[in-house]
Amino acid sequence: MTEQLEGKLMDCLFCSIIAGDIPSLKVYEDDVAYALLDINPWQVGHTLVVPKRHSTDILEDDDVLAEIAPTIAQVGRLLKERLGADACNVVANAGAVAGQEVFHTHVHVLPRYADRPGMVNLKSPVDEELAETHSRIVPS
Repeated sequence: MTEQLEGKLMDCLFCSIIAGDIPSLKVYEDDVAYALLDINPWQVGHTLVVPKRHSTDILEDDDVLAEIAPTIAQVGRLLKERLGADACNVVANAGAVAGQEVFHTHVHVLPRYADRPGMVNLKSPVDEELAETHSRIVPS
């Protein structure tokens, strides 16, 4: 899991992204959360909302989901408005068996489109480049 070295989380991908050590395509940021495009999107605009403070997952930390809930809602509305999505799925994996790959709490906000509805189409082919998607969400 995560090791602490000199008081700093050294091997957490999301902590490194939030610190600015690893580049990302930021969609939104506020005092408690950071939202970025997923590099392996299941839908055009697939965004991760990550708390700025380290937390392993939503079941290990009683407060983290409530802290980032306003950001999740803000990001969902932003994706619907900017990408023309019809709806969003909000998904959090808690633990490796559930599919969690990065052990820092994060919530997937997946814009959904009427041409591929329902859970059966949760993972759809994405042909749009991330940079193009990002420019549609966060215009220069």
